[in-house]
Amino acid sequence: MTPVTVAAMLPEHAADVLAIYRHGIDGGDATFETTAPDGAAFDAARLPEHRLVALDGGRVLGWAAVSPVSDRCAYAGVVEHSVYVHPEARGRGVGLTLLRALLASTDAAGIWTVQSGVFPENTASLALHARAGFRVVGTRERLGRHHGRWRDVVLLERRSPVVG
Repeated sequence: MTPVTVAAMLPEHAADVLAIYRHGIDGGDATFETTAPDGAAFDAARLPEHRLVALDGGRVLGWAAVSPVSDRCAYAGVVEHSVYVHPEARGRGVGLTLLRALLASTDAAGIWTVQSGVFPENTASLALHARAGFRVVGTRERLGRHHGRWRDVVLLERRSPVVG
């Protein structure tokens, strides 16, 4: 098996990244989104300096990126992240490799909190985040409706050990 490498997300990765995002959306337990955005909307919502892809040769196996949680200056060091892995690449450590690289990037940039909301049914994501050093802050009950039913969201965060 070729080792997975992590690289900056480039425009030529866009189609694969959005296809992987669609797989996550279609699975029903990854996001409240019901359709993938177009490339421009995807780019506008994510910080360009913290967008990564996992590659096996030239094939995109997964991606990770962050979005600011607020434009208020007090929250300048707080971001929300996403990490998605192609269904055929799950179980290979791709998610953990991406998440560790993303955290190294955010630590180096002075970001002190990386957070995410995960559906409780997404046990693989919860386990991944625990392995990457995230803690459960709490559960936001009935946070939103998704496909006609209320969904809870587990709020996770990871405080940087180097930004203080």
